[in-house]
Amino acid sequence: MQIGPYTLANRLFVAPMAGVTDRPFRQLCKALGAGYAVSEMVTSRKDLWNSLKTSRRANHEGESGPIAVQIAGTDAAMMAEAALYNIDRGAQIIDINMGCPAKKVCNKWAGSALMQNEALAVEIAEAVVAACAPRGVPVTLKMRTGWCAQHRNAVVLARRFEDVGIQMLTVHGRTREQGYRGEAEYDTIAAVKAAVRVPVVANGDITSPEKARQVLAHTGADAIMIGRAAQGRPWIFREIGHYLATGEHLAPPLVAELRRLLLEHLHDHYRLYGESTGVRSARKHIAWYLRALPGGEAFRDHINTIEDCATQWQATADFLDALAARMDRLPPATAAADADPNETTEGLAV
Repeated sequence: MQIGPYTLANRLFVAPMAGVTDRPFRQLCKALGAGYAVSEMVTSRKDLWNSLKTSRRANHEGESGPIAVQIAGTDAAMMAEAALYNIDRGAQIIDINMGCPAKKVCNKWAGSALMQNEALAVEIAEAVVAACAPRGVPVTLKMRTGWCAQHRNAVVLARRFEDVGIQMLTVHGRTREQGYRGEAEYDTIAAVKAAVRVPVVANGDITSPEKARQVLAHTGADAIMIGRAAQGRPWIFREIGHYLATGEHLAPPLVAELRRLLLEHLHDHYRLYGESTGVRSARKHIAWYLRALPGGEAFRDHINTIEDCATQWQATADFLDALAARMDRLPPATAAADADPNETTEGLAV
């Protein structure tokens, strides 16, 4: 699959998730079978670019390409400037956020709220494409099926986005009104795919190899994007890839492999965030990895009391060593990996 000059390794993508898809997580997913990963969204507000949060999100040191950065905002000129800011910091693909349903984003008329104002949505897309084209940087866009069930306008917008030069469209199979409630629907994604020539990516409720195959068949999409199901289960990409290629399931990871992956992930996480932020922000990752394992819930409560990285890392290592003495492999995955989070940008696909 191609985005501009970039040939992707496969058609299994990591969704941008605020507070989750930082550089260590993206690198891990790519190592475990994802062909493409999009960063957490970066604001178009110039006054926030020097903040620690934005500087971390714009840090791509050592990251394998193509490096895709998602930008969010409501002003066409500011979004164009934000695209150039991120290109100067290593972005090779710019993705426009018109999919985030979180209230604190939509209340500012960003994210999926832009789908209510089709003229502005197209103006933003056109401005970002115009800014990126001289640099040879392709622009993609992520959206929902519409604002509400009565106004699913993804097909109309998809055609207009293609006309102004958007080179790939990702569609989450819910309206903004749904948030992450209910079930994703794929008929609208199929309609978008039939309406445009650019690649279309299907997103929403893809939690297993079987579901990945079903969604690809139903929508005709060129690729699938996985968000919440990869939290604590980054090997889902190799599982899906193997199943699509062979029709067979891979065995769950060995506990020894989980130990190696999680502890290496924690080291990378601490290096990016430092001591104080790192120990706190790592808690959610540890909880996601271990929540379905014997003793995982109790260990989560314990890990939330630890205030330094070294002690947190060692406690996690000890927990996994004890688990390895009891079982060789992880249990099969369950749908709990895609449970709806609270209405916040933290951990939501955007």
